[in-house]
Amino acid sequence: MTMSSSSSCSSGWVVSLILLLPMVLSALGATVSYDHRALVVDGNRKVLISGSIHYPRSTPEMWPDLIQKSKDGGLDVIETYVFWNLHESVRNQYDFEGRKDLVKFVKTVAEAGLYVHLRIGPYVCAEWNYGGFPLWLHFIPGIEFRTDNEPFKREMQRFTAKIVDMMKQENLYASQGGPIILSQIENEYGNIDKAYGSAAKSYISWAASMATSLDTGVPWVMCQQADAPDPIINTCNGFYCDQFTPNSDKKPKMWTENWSGWFLSFGGAVPYRPVEDLAFSVARFFQRGGTFQNYYMYHGGTNFGRTTGGPFIATSYDYDAPIDEYGVVRQPKWGHLKDLHKAIKLCEQALVATDPTLTSLGQNLEAHVYKTGSGICAAFLANVGTQSDATVNFSGNSYHLPAWSVSILPDCKNVVFNTAKVNSQVVSPEFKHLPSKDIMDSLDTFQSGWSWVNEPVGISSSNPLTKSGLLEQINTTADSSDYLWYSLRTEIQGNEPFLQDGTQAILHVESLGHALYAFINGKLAGSGTGNSDNAKVTLEKPITLVQGRNTIDFLSLTVGLQNYGAFFDQKGAGITGPVKFGSKNGTSIDLSSSQWIYQIGLKGEELGLSSGTSSQWISQSSLPKNQPLIWYKTNFDAPNGNGPIALDFTGMGKGEAWVNGQSIGRYWPTFLSPKSGCTDSCNYRGSYSSNKCLKNCGASSQKLYHVPRSFVKPSGNILVIFEEMGGDPTNLSFVTRQTESLCSHVSESHPPPVDTWGLVQTTGKKSGPMLQLECPFPGQVISSIKFANFGTSYGICGSFKRGRCTSAKAVAIVQEACIGSKSCSLGVSIDTFGDPCVGRTKSLAVEATCS
Repeated sequence: MTMSSSSSCSSGWVVSLILLLPMVLSALGATVSYDHRALVVDGNRKVLISGSIHYPRSTPEMWPDLIQKSKDGGLDVIETYVFWNLHESVRNQYDFEGRKDLVKFVKTVAEAGLYVHLRIGPYVCAEWNYGGFPLWLHFIPGIEFRTDNEPFKREMQRFTAKIVDMMKQENLYASQGGPIILSQIENEYGNIDKAYGSAAKSYISWAASMATSLDTGVPWVMCQQADAPDPIINTCNGFYCDQFTPNSDKKPKMWTENWSGWFLSFGGAVPYRPVEDLAFSVARFFQRGGTFQNYYMYHGGTNFGRTTGGPFIATSYDYDAPIDEYGVVRQPKWGHLKDLHKAIKLCEQALVATDPTLTSLGQNLEAHVYKTGSGICAAFLANVGTQSDATVNFSGNSYHLPAWSVSILPDCKNVVFNTAKVNSQVVSPEFKHLPSKDIMDSLDTFQSGWSWVNEPVGISSSNPLTKSGLLEQINTTADSSDYLWYSLRTEIQGNEPFLQDGTQAILHVESLGHALYAFINGKLAGSGTGNSDNAKVTLEKPITLVQGRNTIDFLSLTVGLQNYGAFFDQKGAGITGPVKFGSKNGTSIDLSSSQWIYQIGLKGEELGLSSGTSSQWISQSSLPKNQPLIWYKTNFDAPNGNGPIALDFTGMGKGEAWVNGQSIGRYWPTFLSPKSGCTDSCNYRGSYSSNKCLKNCGASSQKLYHVPRSFVKPSGNILVIFEEMGGDPTNLSFVTRQTESLCSHVSESHPPPVDTWGLVQTTGKKSGPMLQLECPFPGQVISSIKFANFGTSYGICGSFKRGRCTSAKAVAIVQEACIGSKSCSLGVSIDTFGDPCVGRTKSLAVEATCS
């Protein structure tokens, strides 16, 4: 609960008590409202720090650990979308089982003592297939998405009411004693509403009225919607929202998506966001009046199955989030943000009590001060310049401000945190996937224990579809499969004007995308693919025809449907033509309006090969490799332990994989990122964008695919792969999540740990900075110290070097404090290590290993 106005945030024990209080609402329910400064829960304004975790992008077995790590990282709220197409893929048939168990997810959050922000939408974007809309919605007569259209509004209201009713039945709204304190209707509509004309305004007004009529007892928000009508709170999404102002002075300043990184596309480099910049954006938001901030994502997770949108969104949705795709905390991001959250919470009473006053401290230098009549005071000092550090005078004291940083002073005197000074451990070079000794036997199985089924080229269905002309793919398949066969039979006399050298012709095919394979008389003749910037495919290839009957088969496929933009539901896919036979001299014949035969999906899908239980599998002859359209199956034993595992798809082309019948997603390791655009390091100073900081150029966009532990049994597991392009499955390998080194490098000039700030206030004694290390996995302890130096050190984790100033006893002191422990901490001062160079600022650098 928020302290009364008569209390002072200078009381360390009171602050500690606030930070430890679980936010469990009364069984009798709580009132949730808002005013100009903040959300108000049971009459108390709240500073709230939130993080997005999407329940279907992880597993129920992972949820408790992910949520606990979020709580340990200083979060108050878990935010999730609700995915309409996941729950109602067939109209009026609902599925809330397994990873789709929304109620269980919300209850798991509640059990951890955290709040929930339920973003119903039901449009979600989220790089999710079709923006979260079910495909059947597209076929309702007269429907137009996201506008003042009666068929759409009727379906949107029905689903929204369904979710609200489910939550009410389980007493999950705060007004009923549950954890849900916020709901969202629509999503980023203000980004595209101009395209819908005057109907956009009436639609938004309707959506607001519809949502509030459902009587949840908690506020509703609309993100990126400047004209959100009262009582809906309009909120901000983006890399920075400190400049955002709500559309009414009666509404709080809220940030529903602070992008912690960016999503990965097949064919793209891996984006990441430096933690110094992310922390800077958060501190600036609270500095300038914000009281609710959410990380998108705090855990990104995995796009299992065919859930990716885009098109061309990769299976990994790691997002460079504080908790990585596998559920492991990402350091130093997680730890640095944890310290930031503690610092912000120390200022809570001042933040919720009043608006800040701004004082200029010089060019690009400013102070925002929150001060109440009762004497509570908190200050944020910012250097928004990108080039030079600065020393500023504030309230009679001198403070050093690195460029592009914010210092937080909970008592307007003592700095407890600076966004540019990272005092958290890092991992060198990062958590690595290394072959596990425990599963070498199963790797041997991969070499010799494969069976397979050839996917037929062309039409194999007994009930194909025959139409004149070329059909658009999504309207034909309704996304029941990635695949659509287009097949044509044509007679060649041998004297056609487009033929050259007897039977040579040039095949020309144009497609809206996303990828295409062309077969002439059963043989692969060529392929083409689009990319995330342009999904269209144009294939032009010399082919050889035969006199007499020829069969032309095209396998067109999607790689996730459009999820964003005005009228995104009208974006098509598949072969739209023209399809031509031509020659170098320009003579051609257009086949587009011919009689085409169509087959939705693959024969292997019809046979249910992904389960691995079909009787169709062959294993008596040599294993076919590097050939298109082959299903592969093998058995494997799971590695020992409970750490995260993945499959390395190096050697495979493109397709989808299943473990014990559960899809681990589309794989495409042969789609390489551009060779340029990456740098060895990224300067966090200055505005961030999604292409500013990139790694993994010239390499596979994604070669490692998460296999959740809950998907596997100790032994007798079945792996099934459908390979489109051609690959060698014997090159597959399992890998396990391991760490090579833990590192931390802390200077005497760093602020002391935020946890010790209360001692400063009650005793007047200022503690020094601390170096802290902790092994990331359960059961691990620090087993060795690879490097330790107090003095001057340089380099990065994994390659630290000693400068001229060095303490001879640093290694022994660190070994004594850390070896055999899961975690350890040491004071970074001459009191601990002595003074190897008087008058110089020293630091402690340590590299350790865990086992």
